[in-house]
Amino acid sequence: MWLKPEEVLLKNALKLWVTEKSNSYFISQRRRRQGDIGGKFSGLLVGALDAVLDSNARVAPFRILHQMPGSQVNWVIACGATVEEIQQHWEWLEQNLLHTLSVFDNKDDVINFVHGKVKGLIAEETRSKLAEQEEDPEKFREALVKFETRFNFPDLEKLVTYYSCCCWKGRVPRQGWIYLSINHLCFYSFLLGKEVKLVVPWADVKKLERTSNTLITEIIRVTTQSKERDFSMFLNIDETFRLMELLADVTIRRLLDNEAFELDPSLQEPTQITKKDLEARIHTEYFRACFRLPRVENLDKIVDCFLWTPYSQCHTAGKLYTSENYICFASKEEGSCNVIVPLQEVVTVEKIEDTSLLPNPIIVGVKSKRVFQFTEIANRDHLAEQLSKRLQLLRGEKPSGLETSGVKEMIPSDSLGCPKEHCTGSTAIDSLADDPNIKKEPRHSLNSEALMALFHLTESEGANATVGMEEVKKQLWDDHFVEYGRTVSMFRTEKIRKLVAMGIPECLRGELWLLFSDAATDLATHPDYYANLVDESMGKCCMATEEIERDLHRSLPEHPAFQSDAGIAALRRVLTAYAYRNPKIGYCQSMNILTSVLLLYAKEEEAFWLLVAVCERMLPDYFNRRVIGKSLFLKDQLQI
Repeated sequence: MWLKPEEVLLKNALKLWVTEKSNSYFISQRRRRQGDIGGKFSGLLVGALDAVLDSNARVAPFRILHQMPGSQVNWVIACGATVEEIQQHWEWLEQNLLHTLSVFDNKDDVINFVHGKVKGLIAEETRSKLAEQEEDPEKFREALVKFETRFNFPDLEKLVTYYSCCCWKGRVPRQGWIYLSINHLCFYSFLLGKEVKLVVPWADVKKLERTSNTLITEIIRVTTQSKERDFSMFLNIDETFRLMELLADVTIRRLLDNEAFELDPSLQEPTQITKKDLEARIHTEYFRACFRLPRVENLDKIVDCFLWTPYSQCHTAGKLYTSENYICFASKEEGSCNVIVPLQEVVTVEKIEDTSLLPNPIIVGVKSKRVFQFTEIANRDHLAEQLSKRLQLLRGEKPSGLETSGVKEMIPSDSLGCPKEHCTGSTAIDSLADDPNIKKEPRHSLNSEALMALFHLTESEGANATVGMEEVKKQLWDDHFVEYGRTVSMFRTEKIRKLVAMGIPECLRGELWLLFSDAATDLATHPDYYANLVDESMGKCCMATEEIERDLHRSLPEHPAFQSDAGIAALRRVLTAYAYRNPKIGYCQSMNILTSVLLLYAKEEEAFWLLVAVCERMLPDYFNRRVIGKSLFLKDQLQI
């Protein structure tokens, strides 16, 4: 591969390198090996270094130097892992550069020419690699050259994609090209001898929206502090707007919340982001949001199919989504039918006979003795094989402790002001993973009932009417369970939304919250995790525990459950355990109110997993110590 020219001192380099061939301007060398004549000690030294260093730190065994006659300073311009690779570079230099250099009289001109040519080759290689990842590499390569020429950004500015469009100035449209890069939105137009260039950093974008005007019905409006700019006449405005939204979001999150990027390896290196990466991220984010799944869950496959829905006695068209831990289905008609099947609940994945009535079917059986029948699946055999392998792997694995249900990496505890021996990172918490062969006896007794079952508010006038309404609601839900199921894997239809809007009866709140937040899956896959976490965290003192103690008696103080030692102790255990589990959040104000409500309707361990679901999945940006989530929430409320 070609390298950015770097100086080396030939006198020192000769001890570790053997010259294979040379001419007036270039030297081809091989790294000295053990056994080379005349370099016994050097060969042993090189062998020892290569044995000690890891594969990333080892030096390539072949290289090419650019030299000037009479000079002891040379420049490394290429390296290679094989003889063939370095020979290809050598031949290129001989055929394209060697004869040209003799026309220069000045040594500095020769050096500048060679170095400029090598840097150009590196840039061309980079463009080719980036272009190969696109749908039409040749066109993308041409657009990349134009983008670099027209806007003269640094090398690190990566073009993601480009579109033909119009930019409006008042009522006058200017046809041109919009370029979307990792940090900027750019527009270029050259019509009738007039050149127009616009450069808008994503960080300056205050608002991005789809709107219309008196002439055009579909416009993308980009608003900054000082100006509004309208763009239209896109071939695919939906795709363009989604990518613009995502690029703006990525930029802002990089500025405000670097922690979120720890969970997304595809965003770690911005210069490697491609349009395909962004489209995959769009699909994954939709997948997580649609089915309320953990941040660590990545979409693997989307397949068009039909699902047999027994409640309507028909096959419902939709898409099947698979990931490492879930099988999900969403109907094409929004809200008609959604299904979430954790692989933890799956018993079997089978292919059945292909018939004209049931083309390419797959049957998924779950622990609740319900069977899901998917048909018309393209590449059915491959999908069934993948799901079966994941199922076998899941059954053979020991519980992983945290990876499927929350934050994968923890920040150092001292950043929260906690002594290191008290608050822990992920390593210590991972030790709490439930080993079936080692079951600790819990030191703290936990509430096995919801507090509402133990403490009741004083009955007031109209209590009989309220009880009657609760019974009606409960009967409606019971009828729904019979028809649609009563587990995480139930059929979720528009009817559920209507029932929730009517109000969930108090006796079912804890159960339904667990199902709809998918906290039930975390609870089932992490037995004894909460009890062990309580034993580890209780009695430790840090900033979070001090804040918790201050707020304990401010949590629903009018309710008898929190006028008692049992209620306060349960609240303390849940909040302390969560702060210990996730030091990034620790404890924030209003978490005590939320947890108090959860404890009223759910058992203590269930309330803990519900709190995890709310803080890490449902409202991941609301609870944080930097108050960014709260600020954005309050801003939205004020606008409403």
